Amino acid sequence: MNAPALTFSDDQAQAFDTISDVLRSAGVNLDDQLLTPPRGTTSSVLAVTGKAGSGKTLLLAELYKALEGAGAEIVSGDYESRRKKDKRTLAVLAPTNKAASVLRLRGVPATTIHRILYTPVYDPEYERIAEWLTGNGEKPEIEGLTDEALERAAKFYAGNKSIPGALAAAGLRGSDFITGWKRREEPLDIGFIDESSMLDDRQFEDLQEIFPTLLLFGDPAQLAPVNQSGTMVFDKLPEQRVLNLSRIHRQDADNPILDLAHALSDPDLTFEQFERMVEQAAARDDRVVWGQRVEVDLMARSPVLVWRNATRIRLINAFRQVHGAPEDALLAGEPLICDGLELPLKHRKKRLDLEARGLIKGAQVIFLGEGRKPGFSRLHVMGAEDPQVSAASIVKIEKPDEEEPFIPFAARMGATFLHGAAVTIHKAQGSQWDTVQVFAPDLYTAARMGRTEAGQPLWKRLAYVAITRAQERLVWVVRNRLARPSGPLNTDDLRSVPATALTLSEPPEEDLL
Repeated sequence: MNAPALTFSDDQAQAFDTISDVLRSAGVNLDDQLLTPPRGTTSSVLAVTGKAGSGKTLLLAELYKALEGAGAEIVSGDYESRRKKDKRTLAVLAPTNKAASVLRLRGVPATTIHRILYTPVYDPEYERIAEWLTGNGEKPEIEGLTDEALERAAKFYAGNKSIPGALAAAGLRGSDFITGWKRREEPLDIGFIDESSMLDDRQFEDLQEIFPTLLLFGDPAQLAPVNQSGTMVFDKLPEQRVLNLSRIHRQDADNPILDLAHALSDPDLTFEQFERMVEQAAARDDRVVWGQRVEVDLMARSPVLVWRNATRIRLINAFRQVHGAPEDALLAGEPLICDGLELPLKHRKKRLDLEARGLIKGAQVIFLGEGRKPGFSRLHVMGAEDPQVSAASIVKIEKPDEEEPFIPFAARMGATFLHGAAVTIHKAQGSQWDTVQVFAPDLYTAARMGRTEAGQPLWKRLAYVAITRAQERLVWVVRNRLARPSGPLNTDDLRSVPATALTLSEPPEEDLL
């Protein structure tokens, strides 16, 4: 193979070669940078597995660069050129906005699995700009747009590869150039799926229908999806179709967080012994913190990770109380988690509008304030490429020892939200934050109960997933205490741009986005 610019470990190099062979049989020769038309619809699935720090993301990024260098068209989900049928394409996907944003920070234009199921419909006038930016047309003349505006768009696209972002740089709004969304009708070509441990069987089947060549990247030590009986989709593949990365890559060496994560594989390790390891790591490295209390300032952007729902609800209410949040309203800056959409079937198009903008189940958002209409919220979708939206909302705040949640305000139908100051470790999969707080008393309870999952103590799987959500710093909270906030909630850290309206009444088509 052509050696990449960086030095692979032995197992990474072997995986790169094996994947290159699979792609070559599908008509993609990375050695000679030669692409031939697709040879049919024969399905080929390969998985790359490994624990945190083994180099899965790095390998994915290098494969993306090799395919782009060979001439494959990258399908990002925000625009697709009217390509010829023999054009080879690659889509890099993740289950959540947060997981996709982690890849984008590595220079990989990833989008969500859900977003790739729908394609935007562009106004024909502005589609000419998109075709020009993607190299498929001449520079257009658009009434109302100066050459300077078009050059701003070209400069933005050169650095970010986002058509909506480029058009926004030219001074346009989403409602100017996107007229709606439609379900994908034609299959794609090659798909890379990150965080594939989160996939359930139904999603996997859908992806196999879309992508003849599918490459899964996943961590077998994470928690399996609910109703999967502790198994992940790549567990069911033939052994020769699974490539395992076992070596910790040199860039992740001397990382105390990863050291703790990998220590959990010791079958004889007890919870008490693991906590001593955490305490010792905290004494010698400030990337690990032995926390005597939950730091409330972090909860606004990085939720406390817990096991039990009762703990989650108590922490959320404590967070709101110390900030003086009224029971009948939300404060700007409060974190929320999208819990799905409450829409009748006849509103299918409006569902697509909401989901395409990132309001899918599990999406993390920040409340910016009430919208112009009753029941509407202005929201910042964390990790989304175009993060600020306004949507009809149903906000549910659960209360301790009460079956029914408190609803400060609600639209008749729309996106439903739970509070996001604390989340369960299961729901945190696929996300990462610079600093993560793990509520250790919950894991101690899991250890005392002696529960197992897929033959491993549940507390170890929970601990592994929780601490590997931390990119820079891990706070291991050992006491049931909450710090006071250093100041009021605010939204100064979020990009300040006008929110694009997503309505659920019956406006003209162009007002939906």
